[in-house]
Amino acid sequence: MRGMSSLGLVAVVVDDYDRAIKHYVQDLGFTLMKDIKQDDKRWVVVSPPGSERELSSAHLLLARADNDEQRARIGDQTGGRVSFFLHTEDFDMDHMVYSQRGVVFEEEPRDEPYGRVAVFRDLYGNRWDLIETISAPI
Repeated sequence: MRGMSSLGLVAVVVDDYDRAIKHYVQDLGFTLMKDIKQDDKRWVVVSPPGSERELSSAHLLLARADNDEQRARIGDQTGGRVSFFLHTEDFDMDHMVYSQRGVVFEEEPRDEPYGRVAVFRDLYGNRWDLIETISAPI
C-alpha cells in the first residue's frame, strides 16, 4: 500500500438538497463545502464543525434519492443502528447548542468507559452518537 489513505466521503440519502443543507448547516453547524449542479442532480458536500480543512476527515455527501428504492432507505440506511459518530471536544456545550436548535436526543447524556455520549436523530431519522471520547478515537 502506498501513501496515506483516508475515508473521504460518506453518502447520506436525503429527500431534498436544500432542506438537507439547511438542517446540516443551521441545526448541526456543518460547513457547506460544495454545491455543484450536475444535470438534474447536485454534488453537495458538508463537513462537520472543525474538520473543514482536515484531509483525513470524512465529509458527508448529501445524495438525493432518485427512485422508490432509495427513498425507502432515507433515515434508515443501517436498519435502525447508530449510523454516524460525531466526535466533539466539548460534549456539554454541543449538546446544549444542538438541543437549543431543536435537535432531538433519544436519551440523556451518559458516561461510558470510552467517553460521554448521547444518541440523536437527524432530520431524516438517521441515528447519530454525539460523543466526547476519553482517549483518541479508533
